[in-house]
Amino acid sequence: MPEPQSPEGPGGYDPVGPRPKEAISPTGQGGVMDLALQEAESLEKAPGPGAPREKARSLWSDAWHQLRRNPVFIVSSLLILFLIVISIWPQLIASGDPLQCDLSKSQQGAAPGHPFGYDTQGCDVYTRTVYGARASITVGICATLGAALLGSALGGLAGFFGGWGDSLLSRVADIFFGIPVVLGGLVFLSVVTSTTVWPVVGFIILLGWPQIARIARGSVITAKQNDYVQAARALGAGNSRMLLRHVAPNAVAPVIVVATIALGTYIALEATLSFLGVGLRPPTVSWGIDISNAASQIRNAPHMLLYPAGALSLTVLAFIMLGDAVRDALDPKLR
Repeated sequence: MPEPQSPEGPGGYDPVGPRPKEAISPTGQGGVMDLALQEAESLEKAPGPGAPREKARSLWSDAWHQLRRNPVFIVSSLLILFLIVISIWPQLIASGDPLQCDLSKSQQGAAPGHPFGYDTQGCDVYTRTVYGARASITVGICATLGAALLGSALGGLAGFFGGWGDSLLSRVADIFFGIPVVLGGLVFLSVVTSTTVWPVVGFIILLGWPQIARIARGSVITAKQNDYVQAARALGAGNSRMLLRHVAPNAVAPVIVVATIALGTYIALEATLSFLGVGLRPPTVSWGIDISNAASQIRNAPHMLLYPAGALSLTVLAFIMLGDAVRDALDPKLR
């Protein structure tokens, strides 16, 4: 009977080489079975050909995903929402009349039902502070919308078509950039006799659109050089289709960021012009007017200046914080 051969083969020679200890098991399979089990587990975890795949998020959905998790955006949005609500319905938290005054209570401090005290004319500071949000928010939103629409249209067209229109727009914008804002407001609004907010809105739009136009122009120039725009042009897409369908949606993000931050700046500009006496005028209730009336009485009655100035600062800060949060969400480099 022939002798049984060893695993090394005849003569003790192993053609495969030394085997690791874990490769020898009672079943004779060892590491081969382990590798098979690992492969089976990986195949089980992998999605099948018919399994749904996660849809890639667009720029806007990804930005919203980031904003929802940003506490700065949440706090600023809630504060702005509150300011917009009280500017539309101030009677929700202030039941008095901002124009009803009592000289016998001039410059008095806080009293029951009047937590902010009275101003020089005996008007309730709390009621005037609440009602003052309407003029400031109206000026800020209307001026921002007007400047953004005008600047985006002119800057986008100039950046897309180029040529002499682009050069003309750049030179006109340079002229407006050279006009000092406060000095221009003193000259322009001093000849206006209207007591409404619209002259102030028109002046801010007049000096605010060049900044938006320059941002929109640069963004459109960058967007129109992308491959998808060149592919659309090669496929025969017209200028209007490329501008509205491919360029504008991918160039509007910087405009939104700049406009959001500018809104707070415009509110501060309205208060500055009203403080100088050329912006909003009585009987319009404005934070700038109240600050101007309280500036000379800051030692005798500091509460007259503290509350309207604090409301103005908080509003401007809220819009600037919102703009910073939107900028961080729309710019992938800042994440």
